[in-house]
Amino acid sequence: MNRACPVFLTAALLTAASPHLCAQTPVPAPPAPPAVEAPVPPDKGGGELDLSKFPGQVIDEVIVPVPSEIFTVLDKLGDPDWKAEVGVTAKPAFSERTDVALLLGATVADGFIAVQAEDKKSVQDVGKNVLSLAGSLGVKDDVIRHCQAIEDAANETKWDVVRQELDATQATVRDKMVQMQDGALAECISVGGWLRGTQVITAVIGKKFSAERAELLYQPDLAEYFNDALEEMLLKARNPAKLKEIANGLARLRELMDNGGGDINATAVAEMNALTAALVKKITTKP
Repeated sequence: MNRACPVFLTAALLTAASPHLCAQTPVPAPPAPPAVEAPVPPDKGGGELDLSKFPGQVIDEVIVPVPSEIFTVLDKLGDPDWKAEVGVTAKPAFSERTDVALLLGATVADGFIAVQAEDKKSVQDVGKNVLSLAGSLGVKDDVIRHCQAIEDAANETKWDVVRQELDATQATVRDKMVQMQDGALAECISVGGWLRGTQVITAVIGKKFSAERAELLYQPDLAEYFNDALEEMLLKARNPAKLKEIANGLARLRELMDNGGGDINATAVAEMNALTAALVKKITTKP
């Protein structure tokens, strides 16, 4: 079976990588050997896929998609009732930064869903929540211009601009976390967004199931990547039980998405939806 390109909404929500070339000092003699092309990273389940041209970032040979590009693909799902999937994430007052980062990722995903539904009020609410959460992470000043642009574009129903600014918001926060040497928080942002997005996509596909639509969920390597990232955080986390439960959920998602190499059936889609809904609830509510 030829797998479809592994693309859909996620909270693994990163900016596209830029290639970096390192110049080497030429040696006068002997003549330099013929240039050898760099090996192409192996395709980890996506069929015939040129990773260098895919709209996303490749991390450990796993594609982490770019939100705005993914929504272009989601448009191909037809015209589902996106308004039924809108539900701006609650904003509990978390004190643990990993909790805030997970919630921020889920909140940005809410923004993209609201854009699909062309729900102006929900988009504006998302912008306000993102600004508040960014403040809790100490990066409010870095994203305030994006949040204002989101509100302005939503007022003018410029949905493409809203998408771009949501992308930029996510990228800005992640880049700032990396600069602050807090890559773990950047991973949590991606996980939160990916899980919320997967919850919505499984709901949409489950309401009108087809094997072709279910192919969009073939993301076992991405689920494994996020699972490994959370497992590495457990030793340093102040709330390891929560991260462990999410990591276990990601491991189960990987099994359902891989399905032994077979097609993803309606039963698996339903279980994915129930599982991601439970994990998103854990991310968005206090115990």
